[in-house]
Order: sequence, then structure tokens, then C-alpha cells
Amino acid sequence: MSTSILLEYGWTLLALIGLEGLLAADNALVMALIVKHLPQEKQRKALLYGLGGAFIFRFGSLFFISFLIDIWQVQALGAIYLLFISINNLLKIYFKKEPKEGQVLKANKQSGFWVTVIKVELADIAFAVDSILAAVALATTLPETPAPLIGDMDGAQFAIIIAGGMIGLILIRIAASYIVRLLKKKPALETAAYLIVGWVAVKLAIHTLAHPSLAILPQHFPESPLWKTTFWAVMAGFALIGWFWQPGDKHKR
Repeated sequence: MSTSILLEYGWTLLALIGLEGLLAADNALVMALIVKHLPQEKQRKALLYGLGGAFIFRFGSLFFISFLIDIWQVQALGAIYLLFISINNLLKIYFKKEPKEGQVLKANKQSGFWVTVIKVELADIAFAVDSILAAVALATTLPETPAPLIGDMDGAQFAIIIAGGMIGLILIRIAASYIVRLLKKKPALETAAYLIVGWVAVKLAIHTLAHPSLAILPQHFPESPLWKTTFWAVMAGFALIGWFWQPGDKHKR
């Protein structure tokens, strides 16, 4: 495997871990509120069981997707859904009020331990769908390698998705409180995360349009240096904007 391909895979893995952390920050906050009514020792158990369930769901989902990802209709639906996620969440950030903490706690205060675990699992699954699609959209446009196929997906691409998702999932459980504090300090990072999701949707759309069954774009275009440079430059631009931009009062959390 050439050095350029290794570097591209490395940058993609780092991007997936960072994106996973940002997208899961709200998940961490919701998880904390769901289990807050439990005794402290049971809070950790409920979150641990939720983490285990999320591992199983993500791996199973990715293995299933690996058999479908080369179908251009699946790629197109993924691009449309990711674009919807991006626009929908950006509108929520700027135009809708978030539920108050007291409302979430009131809804959960009567829940027993196992009911709370189920709620954690369901919330994990709901949040996982978005990050799984974003990870697949990023990884499937990487160069192919000699690695064995997993379903219809290059084995190295599948490994990047698994590694990025699982490492991100572990990090968000370990660093949940830090990420929530970081988003409060730099709220524009959430906007940047969903702008990146929208840009990943564009990348998947480009990949779809270049699919041999459609051939709307030249098949080599997604692998061209021009497109790759443009994609990563815009990604970096969104990340920098999220880090340095300080939104005004219209940014609601």
C-alpha cells in the first residue's frame, strides 16, 4: 500500500473519530440526563450496558451495509438522508428550543434500572444511524486496497469504519463531560459538525453520480486530485470556522 493511500486512510480515520465525537456530544448529554435519576453506581452500569449494545448494533449494521454499499440507489439514499440530517439539525440549532433538563428528568424519574437501560439503548441506536451513514460515506470513497472484501466493501475501508466508530464511541463515553463543556465554550463546533455531515453527503452524491451504472460524472472524478483536495480543504475550513467562530445570541442550544 503506497504512502499516499496510507496517509489518506489515516486522515479519514482521524476525521471519523473527531466527527463521531462531535455528533455524539448531544448523545452524551441525553445519556447523562436519562440515567441521572439512578444511584451513581447504577448510572455507570446503565451507560456500560448501553455502550455494549451500541457496539453490537453498529457492527451488525455495518456488516449488513457492506453487502449493499456498491448499489448506487443505496448510495443515493444515503446522500439524501445525510443532507436531510445536516439541514434539519442546523435548523434545530438556530430556530428551535431544546427540551429543558427538568423535562427530561421528569420523564425518566420513575423509570427502573432496566427500563432506563432500554432507553439508553434506543437513544444510542437513534444517534448511531447518523454517524454510521457519515462514516460509510467517507470511507467508501477511499482508494481500494488488496485487503479481502467484507461483503461488497473493501476490507480496509470496512476496518476504517469499524475503527473510527468504535474508537469514537469509547472516547465519547470517556470524555463525554469534556465534549459537552467544549461545546458550551465553542458552540459553533456543533454547527461545523453538521456542515461537515452535509459536505460528506455531497461527497457521497459525487461518488453516486460517477457510479458506472449512471456515469453522469466521469468514473475517475471522485479519485481525482482536484476533487480530493477540494473536499479536504472544505472539511478543514468548516472545522476551523467551528473552532474560531463565536456565534451571537441567535445560536441556541
